[in-house]
Amino acid sequence: MEIPTIITDVTRRHDFVLLFDVSKGNPNGDPDAGNLPRTDPETMQGLVTDVAIKRKVRDYVDTARGQEQRFKIYVQHGEFLTPRRERVFNERAGKGAKVEAKTGKEWMCDEFFDVRMFGAVMSMKEFNAGQVRGPIQLTFANSIDPIVVLDHSIVGPAQNSKQAANANEDDGAERTGTMGRKAYVPYGLYRAHGFFNARFAKDNGVQPEDLALFWEALQNTWDLDRSAARGEMACRGIYVFTHDDPRGLGNAPAHALFELIEVAGSASAAPRSFADYEVKVRDGDLPAGVTLTRLAV
Repeated sequence: MEIPTIITDVTRRHDFVLLFDVSKGNPNGDPDAGNLPRTDPETMQGLVTDVAIKRKVRDYVDTARGQEQRFKIYVQHGEFLTPRRERVFNERAGKGAKVEAKTGKEWMCDEFFDVRMFGAVMSMKEFNAGQVRGPIQLTFANSIDPIVVLDHSIVGPAQNSKQAANANEDDGAERTGTMGRKAYVPYGLYRAHGFFNARFAKDNGVQPEDLALFWEALQNTWDLDRSAARGEMACRGIYVFTHDDPRGLGNAPAHALFELIEVAGSASAAPRSFADYEVKVRDGDLPAGVTLTRLAV
């Protein structure tokens, strides 16, 4: 889908609502709870962290544009961060050169998409690049309704080792595969809010191409991020409020804009699809100086 020019304007403030859903999957496991889907213990609504959403965006950008100079990804799976800063410092200043943190920060913003857009703390003893505040910030996503967390035992077809197989035979037990557990949500529709700060974008050298790529990633990363554990996940809507204020300050408070996107709780006792919900957009109540753009998938 072509990205409208209005929402790639890096001199304006943008606030947005993201809707996505999961079917028969675990959208974001909690390591403190045996990797069960995250929930709010008071409301039993499902949770997905902002970090998990940003990880999906990072992976999409890395796949789509990661070989290009300005679109590399700093925070990678299972990799140390210091060697990545070291490479940039050595390439731009020469090995062993003394570099001020301000200069290092500029280099890192120019080199890495996620540093430029999401920010990073790089004020380390080695290759100090200071701290970057990212223009894009996201909230945790909450499910519209309480979710049901199902946790099932599963059996793999193979033994871990010959020793384990012999132990089963010695006990007279039937030979089985490796035992495990799989937790998932039958269905959940999630909502997150996001913000784009024009001032931080200017500080970091963000270009319209960066913002266009972010919207592209937010729509399409769900198809790239498939796994057996996550089931079926899909973007169900992105609603971007763009402010006309040339100073980047905005024309209305974000919370008032978010209230214009209403997602009615499902009438079904056990919602199992996006069709069980109704999204109402009160675009007739938009404040002066605010434009709403819908990105549908």
